[in-house]
Amino acid sequence: MTGVIVKSTGSWYWVRTDSHSQIQCRIRGKFRTKGIKSTSPLTVGDHVDFEMELNSNTGIISNIHERKNYIVRKSVNLSKQTHIIAANIDLAFLLVTLDNPPTFPSFIDRFLATARAYDIEAVLLFNKMDLNDEILEEKKNKLIKIYQDIGYKCLEISATENINIDKVKALMLGKISMFSGHSGVGKSTLINAIDHTLQLKTAIVSTQHKQGQHTTTFAEMFALPTDPESYIIDTPGIKGFGVVDFENHEIGDYFPEFFAVKHLCKFNNCLHVNEPKCAVKEALEHGDIAKSRYRSYLQILEGDEENYRTNSYDF
Repeated sequence: MTGVIVKSTGSWYWVRTDSHSQIQCRIRGKFRTKGIKSTSPLTVGDHVDFEMELNSNTGIISNIHERKNYIVRKSVNLSKQTHIIAANIDLAFLLVTLDNPPTFPSFIDRFLATARAYDIEAVLLFNKMDLNDEILEEKKNKLIKIYQDIGYKCLEISATENINIDKVKALMLGKISMFSGHSGVGKSTLINAIDHTLQLKTAIVSTQHKQGQHTTTFAEMFALPTDPESYIIDTPGIKGFGVVDFENHEIGDYFPEFFAVKHLCKFNNCLHVNEPKCAVKEALEHGDIAKSRYRSYLQILEGDEENYRTNSYDF
């Protein structure tokens, strides 16, 4: 039998079959020894083969199909474990808030670079637009200009006030869409606004620490009743986003504004740091590349997995 993983708790996987039934499955031990350096070798969105266990309503996963793509990150803690967030994604939405909690440019840039590296279209959703004061509104507008200028789609939304939710739905039609972001940015509230039948748990952001509480514990995929070909992948809130397996000479290619001018650099292997006649640094000096984007690039290049989250909105 074949199916797609719609929920994972680390040890158990819920597999949806072509007949839309869901079977709770485990994996064979050999999956854990195939060199997949991840907290779990399988993830939501994976297509798998499984067989039912004797005298049981549970199954055993025997094979994973080749992935079209996936989003992977490295935990920015002592374990440094790799975590595959979801697989076989058509569209990755990153929810961004300027306050309660703040989403800094460095986090956005790491997410976008990873999506680009794995050939996944990414869209930035600036949530809680109804709560912005003049200062936050100015920061938001600067951020939107930075990312729109380099080709990313940006939408201003309010999940609580139902502002521009129809535009999000329109982008999702016929696609598998993943929603990601810090805890407290409003992922579950947005998904409930997109499909009120899901009724995902939500929580209030701590006003003292301006951090969200984890209401989504495990990634889970939902089919939209209004469009059976459209799927939502809800993911747990993530605090840090460490990039995985980026070679130094490739990192600039995941920044579209760097890639657009790198052929003008004097050296083919230019890393855009200390090399003479570097087109990227010249573009930076002329204001054609945002300082925040170049700073994010350097932090990825230098392997800085600890300090990037303390960045301010210095564009």
